[in-house]
Amino acid sequence: MSIQVLLDEFKAVASSPKQQLDNFKAQGKKVIGVLPYYAPEELVYAAGLVPMGMWGSNTKNISRAKEYCATFYCTIAQLALEMLLDGTMDQLDGIITPTICDTLRPMSQNYRVSMGDKMPVIFLAHPQNRFAPWGLQFTIDQYTSVKTELEKIAGKEITNDDINNAIKVYNKSRAVRREFVKLANDHCDIIKPTIRSAVLKAAWFMLKDEYTEKLEALNAELKALPVCDWQGTKVVTSGIICDNPALLAAFEENNVAIAADDVAHESRAFLWDAAEDEADAMMALAKQFAAIDYEVLLYDPKSAENRRGEFVANMVKESGAQGLVLFMQQFCDPEEMEYPYLKKALDDAGIPHIKLGIDQQMRDFGQARTAIQAFADVLELNK
Repeated sequence: MSIQVLLDEFKAVASSPKQQLDNFKAQGKKVIGVLPYYAPEELVYAAGLVPMGMWGSNTKNISRAKEYCATFYCTIAQLALEMLLDGTMDQLDGIITPTICDTLRPMSQNYRVSMGDKMPVIFLAHPQNRFAPWGLQFTIDQYTSVKTELEKIAGKEITNDDINNAIKVYNKSRAVRREFVKLANDHCDIIKPTIRSAVLKAAWFMLKDEYTEKLEALNAELKALPVCDWQGTKVVTSGIICDNPALLAAFEENNVAIAADDVAHESRAFLWDAAEDEADAMMALAKQFAAIDYEVLLYDPKSAENRRGEFVANMVKESGAQGLVLFMQQFCDPEEMEYPYLKKALDDAGIPHIKLGIDQQMRDFGQARTAIQAFADVLELNK
């Protein structure tokens, strides 16, 4: 299959989660909406259900969700609710609501109040102190609660073998996506920012084994090509999400490629595998969550050392990028509080960066385009 055909298929999936949901329902499958961040999708897959990521929308405005949400809630959370209320995603058979940040914690109850009569709303509270044995046990207890609710929806028991099989499927998917990110850097003449985003975004709307098979085919085609002699500049992107094609087009207009990313919706979602040789599969998933590092949304006992800032700065250097673009979600307290430390690490490393304030209701990117153009000019001069 040609590269263009594969890319078109990924783009079609990424642009229409409702169509994907309709397709699954037409096949008689039950589908579970999975909100950010770090929900154990493996349990959904192990139950024979379809996990579908819910990260808001770039094409909708908040209307119905205003009745349930404070105005300072981030648009990702509000637009996920909007899609449930306006009929876009109301065919789901349940949703999982993690509570990692200060918006998602109360927002979980907004989902329950607004949708609880229509579908099961499965509450998930991750521990911040997740490393100690009692932290691991808390995670297992929470995952067991999620597992119990999923078993009710699926009408079957989720066995240890089911979870182990799901872990293998997901580890393979994560590995293939990590490989794609590296290949995208080598072939940024083909994998432009909008295309790169679509390929990674499609993973949230497909069964992971089917997605992995398709991405393996794309990776094979890319590996067969010579490495691109890129004449433009390269950046690393950072933030919670940056999947708006209209905004990413500004990179392409200014000959800017994405060398790597520190984005929660993209690479941060598939950096950490679960052990495949753990006798207790639930413990394997708990240890996977405990292993997550360099994450602005999770507690770091060594945060005073600015390990995350240095990690991101090293990513820029190792990827061959000339700078970093930070997409700052409006009203995202964790990102706003972290920014001074990230800026210090980048400044200390001599890495130029820009910070763009965004939300998913933005339609006019004039200022952002100007900022990206000016930043591209600066990077070109510094090459």
